[in-house]
Amino acid sequence: MLRLRPYRKSDAGIIVGWIENERIFRYWCADRFDNYPITADDLNDQYENSPGAEDVFHFTAYDEKGIAGHVNIRFPEPGNIDTVRLGYVIISPERRGCGLGKEMTGLALRYAFDIMKAGKVTIGVFDENEPALHCYLSSGFKDTGKINDFCYFNEKWKCRELEIVKGAE
Repeated sequence: MLRLRPYRKSDAGIIVGWIENERIFRYWCADRFDNYPITADDLNDQYENSPGAEDVFHFTAYDEKGIAGHVNIRFPEPGNIDTVRLGYVIISPERRGCGLGKEMTGLALRYAFDIMKAGKVTIGVFDENEPALHCYLSSGFKDTGKINDFCYFNEKWKCRELEIVKGAE
């Protein structure tokens, strides 16, 4: 059974180790970090020192086999506590394709709705990241129709905005 616990600094090395190449890195963080690859210290520094860091809740997913995933929940708009946003979602490469992404997303949604009392949860996902897009849609997220362009080397990616409202999960 998968569970969420607060992120620990010691988790950073494991999490950045899951980022196998720059494409996966950009799927994971878009342009939130300037350089690839990042270190555990880079991740911890971002989490501690970025603007609005106090409004971000970092979680590590784990089960009897160990650490399996990571997700953040944050307030994207200052003063608006009704909407939260998921981000930095990643599952251990060895554990992908087994439903853990959907299970972790469900746990994050439960935390957002039941603990944080959010009325809506949003997430952005690249169309090119088909497994993640499928995971979020199958978790109950709906496409808002809003798409932002993102340049990755000579490619133009589409970042699709998804949302789910309380009671629809």
